Amino acid sequence: MHKKVKISIVYYSATGNVAAIAREMAETVEKAGAEVRLRKVAELAPQVVIDATPAWAANADTTADIPVATADDLIWADGVIMGSPTRFGNISAQLKQFLDSLGGIWQQGLLADKVYSGFTSTGTLHGGQESTLLALSHTFHHFGGVVVAPGYTHPDKLIDGNPYGTAHHDAGGTAPLDDTTRAAARVQAERVVRFAHAISAA
Repeated sequence: MHKKVKISIVYYSATGNVAAIAREMAETVEKAGAEVRLRKVAELAPQVVIDATPAWAANADTTADIPVATADDLIWADGVIMGSPTRFGNISAQLKQFLDSLGGIWQQGLLADKVYSGFTSTGTLHGGQESTLLALSHTFHHFGGVVVAPGYTHPDKLIDGNPYGTAHHDAGGTAPLDDTTRAAARVQAERVVRFAHAISAA
């Protein structure tokens, strides 16, 4: 690459699965020769609620070093990968609040002409993977972004089975991230870097 492309990975994660996918993607982006910003969005839940759920509290501690996302992280980037757990087939309130704060830079056209892609995690196998990713893509269209889905463009995506983005199901908190999900995350991250480079070089 003549120009080093810049990728922001912005996510919300409660119990850690989305955070683990985000880290896998960040490592892949760096290995692909791009700059990366790994960012989490601000937590909205009260601390007492977080503390009442051990996995939630543990994830908050584990990711305490990750900066909170700002609008500048999107302005800076040539490509943006966003992740959220599903909430009744939609994105989390935390990620939605962040998106809702971007009206000012959207009006200035600062979110347009970038690559966008999404990932998710659910508690059950058919618990909203596709609907959450498609809901997220609606925002990308409003930004004027170029939506880059992984599709069935790699053998690992045929195993993963989700053309819209990387999706993990944790079987109600009993199934940690597996090799299938990690492989799908790498395919998606590499594809985003490739398309971001092509667009930024045009």
